[in-house]
Amino acid sequence: MRFIQLGQKGNNNFNSIFLTIVAVVAVFFVAQVVSLIIALSFTLEDLVSPNLNSIVNVLGANTFLAIQLLPFLFALITLLFCMKFIHKRSILSVLTSRNNIDWKRFFLSAFVWLAIMGINLFMAIRFSDSIQWNFNVQTFIPLLLVSIVLIPFQTTCEEVFFRGYLLQLFGTSFRLPWLAVLITSVLFGMIHAGNPEIDYIGYVALLYYILTGVFLSIITVMDEGLELSMGYHAANNVFGAILVTNTWQAFQTDAIFIDNSKPTFGIEMILSLIVIQPLLLLLYAKIYRWKDWKKKLFQPLN
Repeated sequence: MRFIQLGQKGNNNFNSIFLTIVAVVAVFFVAQVVSLIIALSFTLEDLVSPNLNSIVNVLGANTFLAIQLLPFLFALITLLFCMKFIHKRSILSVLTSRNNIDWKRFFLSAFVWLAIMGINLFMAIRFSDSIQWNFNVQTFIPLLLVSIVLIPFQTTCEEVFFRGYLLQLFGTSFRLPWLAVLITSVLFGMIHAGNPEIDYIGYVALLYYILTGVFLSIITVMDEGLELSMGYHAANNVFGAILVTNTWQAFQTDAIFIDNSKPTFGIEMILSLIVIQPLLLLLYAKIYRWKDWKKKLFQPLN
């Protein structure tokens, strides 16, 4: 059975869907509020309009990063709990159509994207003055541990919710894979509307998140599972946390390098969308022998 069609399994009435979405969103929101209250308890910041830079200065970047990531862990646990006990489906069915998670696919995708980002960072260091050495062993070791342990929960939560649960939900509801890809990608972009970089770059930055969501959804549909998208997403965020940071992104960390360039919707983002991601589609299509693109993406489901 195709990955999207796995959404037909189990209990999928309106009440089950409503309870699952409300539970996941509510747990994530409550966990965020509780985490923020705990963080503010160590500072004199106001809960209504806290100064995040002040919180980071008091708690340390690594502690605050962990506080930011923990709500995703609770949301992921809630989603998987709902799949098992509300939808009466196996947890595996929202992750892959295969009998087991194919970790080789996960790590291949992660390695390829890490390599591409590594080359990009090397070029930026070689030809730009904006990248500066920022390494401090005392803060980097805790950062490495927090990033490796908690960031995969954050990225997996987003992938399972958007490219797993919602993609299957909209795919089986509308019977049109391409429409499910579009809807989930727009929603994926919208959840990033509150990110700090939007204040600097503008809402045009949401186009990057939406089109990246399209890319991740397509590889999920074509590969019949989340392994490739989970690997890409995890590698992207871990790299951004431990290798290079800046003063305006959502995760501000004690990374090895700091990028002091002004935030823009620049050539790096554009090349990623119109060159690198399409090439990755072709690479994965070659490796995994994807066929029937038209059928999988555009033909109505049975």
